Amino acid sequence: MDNNQNQNQDPNNININLNEMIAAGVYCNLALVNHSPSEFVVDFIQLMPGVQQANVRSRVILAPLHAKRVLSALQQNVANYEQQFGEIKEVEPFVVGQNNNVQA
Repeated sequence: MDNNQNQNQDPNNININLNEMIAAGVYCNLALVNHSPSEFVVDFIQLMPGVQQANVRSRVILAPLHAKRVLSALQQNVANYEQQFGEIKEVEPFVVGQNNNVQA
């Protein structure tokens, strides 16, 4: 890439690489959220019916500001989804755990 191309690029753009393994994703049907004064920890879990053992498939650790940004992005995307496809109806009760854990 020559210098002219570098100068014309927006410095706010970020090149994001997504390798094949990460792009495939993992299925999760349960999330546990914990927090401390300095971070939010989100464990994405796959819970199989009739099995007592659940596996954490992915853990994401976020700074509080980033957790709030993720919340906002999810709220906007859910609103967009519901506008396009209709309301998402909750079929199971929302469970709030102990020690600031929230299951979703």
